[in-house]
Amino acid sequence: MATRDIYETAFDEDVQTDAESNQCPECDGRVTTNAVETVCEDCGLVIKEQRLDHGPEWRGFDEDERDRTGAPLTAARHDRGLSTEIGHGTDANGNELSVQKRRRLARMRREQTRGRFQSKAERNLAHGLGEVHRLASALELSESIRDQACQLFKSAQNEDLLCGRSIEAIAAASVHGACRCNGRSQLLDDIMTVATVAESRVTNAYKTLNQELGLPAKPVRPTMYIPRLASDLDCPERIRRRARVLAEAAEEAGVTTGVHPAGFAAACLYTAGQEQGWWVTQCAVAESGNVTPTTVRAHYETLKEQVA
Repeated sequence: MATRDIYETAFDEDVQTDAESNQCPECDGRVTTNAVETVCEDCGLVIKEQRLDHGPEWRGFDEDERDRTGAPLTAARHDRGLSTEIGHGTDANGNELSVQKRRRLARMRREQTRGRFQSKAERNLAHGLGEVHRLASALELSESIRDQACQLFKSAQNEDLLCGRSIEAIAAASVHGACRCNGRSQLLDDIMTVATVAESRVTNAYKTLNQELGLPAKPVRPTMYIPRLASDLDCPERIRRRARVLAEAAEEAGVTTGVHPAGFAAACLYTAGQEQGWWVTQCAVAESGNVTPTTVRAHYETLKEQVA
């Protein structure tokens, strides 16, 4: 018996099968079913669709206590999470393996590592995504921002933006771009504290990503930095609310255009502290915003003129 007689079609092929016994509820026409949908051939009415659920089965079964599912597909890995890991030392029951089996598993593990990447580009992608994972973990970013940064790195590689640039710089720029697109008040200096490349390379890589990919980066406003700087300085709630009011009023007046947003936010906190009798030095707020006391002092004078 030939193989085609046993397996006539694949389970996910869009191939028409025999007509069902029931008729179309609209026109009594002939109804056929494929792997995607059940449709009437005469009027085109779709009766059923998505017969096969290709997603994971997240239900749990208490009787056998087994989870018939694996990890979900993710864009944060070069193989979308479909990799296989070969363990060390023990079997599934925790029993120690013999020397012969350990040697065989070592050979299998070596061959699996060699065959894991099909090309140099895939190897670079795995290295870049691993760097994005490291940066996101060090900065305590959410999984959604991490996945967006990974997707941004993939887009950069597909557009051949890695040529002439280091993988670490593109990875750091992807993290910075994902934070900017989500409106997160993440300073570039914070990323540079955990990055392994120079700041000039990351800045150049981010400019390239922004120009070539057209990132929907949101404008950074001083109000975005108020909660973060207030948390670093342990400001009272009344100081934080007053600083936010000052920052919003300055944004509406247009005096924040072209200024350092973190430095202006630090000046708002300093101004609010002076008004409410909460004494904090200019050096302290300047250090929290990663600016100089001169910047804070200049913005403080601008805020005094606006309030007056």
